[in-house]
Amino acid sequence: MARRRSARLVGEWGYPDLAGDVELVVSELTSNALLHGSVQDRLFRVHLKLTTAVLRIEVTDARAECLPIQRTPADDDQFGRGMTLIGALTARWGVEPCVVGKTVWAELDLS
Repeated sequence: MARRRSARLVGEWGYPDLAGDVELVVSELTSNALLHGSVQDRLFRVHLKLTTAVLRIEVTDARAECLPIQRTPADDDQFGRGMTLIGALTARWGVEPCVVGKTVWAELDLS
C-alpha cells in the first residue's frame, strides 16, 4: 500500500516519470523496516517531502541498532541487493537516529 500511495502522490505532484523509481525505493525501504526494524506493537512510518530541487523519501522504524548497509551479495544470494538498488536509483541516501529508532532516507534530484 505504501509504494502505491507514494507513486500516486508523486504523480499528483507533477513528477509521473519518477513514480516507478519512488515505488521501488519505498518498497525496498519499507521491506527493510519490516524485516530488520520492526518491534512488536510498533509501526513504521513513510514520509515523502518535496522541495523545488529534491524529492525525499523517509522510512522510520523502531530499531536503531539495525542499520542498512550497501553490500555486494554473491550471485546466488536471495537477499542483499536493496540498498544497492536504492544507491543506483537515488542521488544519495543515509540514516538519521531518532529518540526511538532511526529514519532511513533517500533523495532524488529533480533537476
